[in-house]
Amino acid sequence: MTVVPYKAEKAGKKEQVAKMFDNISHRYDFLNHFLSLGIDKGWRRTAIKLLKDLKPKQILDVATGTGDFAIQALVLNPEKVTGVDISEGMLDVGRRKIRERKLEHLIELQGGDSENLPFEENKFDAVTVAFGVRNFENLERGLSEIYRVLKPGGKLVVLEFSRPRMFPFKQLYSFYFRAVLPKIGRMVSKDSAAYTYLPESVAAFPDGEDFLRILQAVGFNNTKCKVLTLGISSIYTGVK
Repeated sequence: MTVVPYKAEKAGKKEQVAKMFDNISHRYDFLNHFLSLGIDKGWRRTAIKLLKDLKPKQILDVATGTGDFAIQALVLNPEKVTGVDISEGMLDVGRRKIRERKLEHLIELQGGDSENLPFEENKFDAVTVAFGVRNFENLERGLSEIYRVLKPGGKLVVLEFSRPRMFPFKQLYSFYFRAVLPKIGRMVSKDSAAYTYLPESVAAFPDGEDFLRILQAVGFNNTKCKVLTLGISSIYTGVK
């Protein structure tokens, strides 16, 4: 069953996810860092380091949101980072951050659908996705599009929430994720569905070895999974 934010609505997952992120875009960055106790910044740094040896010049950040991953990717000294997202609300916040940092010559954010990327084949040296693949309406199609726009030898780095397996951390985290986080998220963002959707989408996501099998099925080689912070999140990599 497809997990959607607004269960009473008839719109598809893609449209509902765009609406949800538009609704919470004004508080997204604050909630992201607050609810993860700032750990998410370290996760992004770890993920970016996995591209260091590749020295990518053209990077695509899919589901870029407010551009945090795209901005952090500049430590790799690329010629350009392109970010795409279906939420104009999130992109507006990201563009403002980029203007404030005077990074317009290095980062471009544009509207775009992960399942129909507006780029030619073999364009990018690397593709990154942070906390976005579980929001794809069709996971395999989105990953196939990423594969299409990557250059041969190019690398995909995916940072995504996963499910802790170790007792008793699994039980403690599950309580926080399902009982505490939605209440805080609802209170701050004013969207009652967004932070209920988060744990539901994580629970439904095929993490670990299941996700690696999907990457392999769409064509990626040398696939790997790096577990972070006792399994709260994982970094997946694959090469075209």
